[in-house]
Amino acid sequence: MSESSDCIVFRDAAVRRGDRIIWQHGSFAIPTGSVTAIVGTNGTGKTTMMKAELGLLPLAAGSLTVLGRPAGERNAQIGYVPQSYTSDIDSNLTAEQSVLLGLTGTRFGIHLVTKAQKAKVREAMEFTGIADKAKYRLSELSGGLRQRVAIAQALVCDPKLLMLDEPLANLDLASQRAAVHVLAKLNRELGMTIQVVAHDLNMLLPILTGAVYLLDGHPHYADMGKVLDSDLLTHLYGTQVQVVTTPQGDMFVTPTPDEPLDQVQDMHSAAEVAQMHHHSHDSAVSAPGAGKAGAR
Repeated sequence: MSESSDCIVFRDAAVRRGDRIIWQHGSFAIPTGSVTAIVGTNGTGKTTMMKAELGLLPLAAGSLTVLGRPAGERNAQIGYVPQSYTSDIDSNLTAEQSVLLGLTGTRFGIHLVTKAQKAKVREAMEFTGIADKAKYRLSELSGGLRQRVAIAQALVCDPKLLMLDEPLANLDLASQRAAVHVLAKLNRELGMTIQVVAHDLNMLLPILTGAVYLLDGHPHYADMGKVLDSDLLTHLYGTQVQVVTTPQGDMFVTPTPDEPLDQVQDMHSAAEVAQMHHHSHDSAVSAPGAGKAGAR
């Protein structure tokens, strides 16, 4: 895949915090128009990767381009939804005021709101299905609706790339489905590139085209057909994992039930798993063709 069709490109990238290397030898590309999950256990550097992509954390080695420019230079074209949005935002703001922050950039001071800005806010709220909640205070909305307010705020500037950190955390099943529906609509109708930090892949499987997985201190990218591998996921999560496909073609990632206490949890070393999936630290940047996983 040519670099012009790649949204995010890592070249032998590494990130350090203090004296500790968080991850290194990252060489891969994420295609434009893809929906990508960043997966791995706690502490492996998932949120750190997004911070590097936003230029908030300098690389210790290598290079990183986003939307064709060094990380941080195209942030105006990136919509970002932090994991802490629902707790950080002022709950006395209305949904409409919260979305407007995506244009004004601050809740402080007096801002003259133009008709064009009002129209953009309305458009973003309609797209995310919360236009009828415009005058509700955030304190009056459920967690799922507040998450959609956060997505609308990120969309109001017409970004080319949408980044979300654990957008489904602490949401009930119906709210998770509604949020995923919005992401699917963004990707399908607007062709937006979407990147999601996620622990549980199951709800996202119908829309994911690929994943970045942090294995043994090294990030790798692959299409979902390669990521949905029981051996890889078992090593990645540190517990026995099955990839199950129903007769209807739906796919699920699930822990293996009733494991014997003496069962070997992982039959492959990190090096062996990485080799199985054709990743090497000094390989050229590549982006496997995106393929859908799971039935819609």
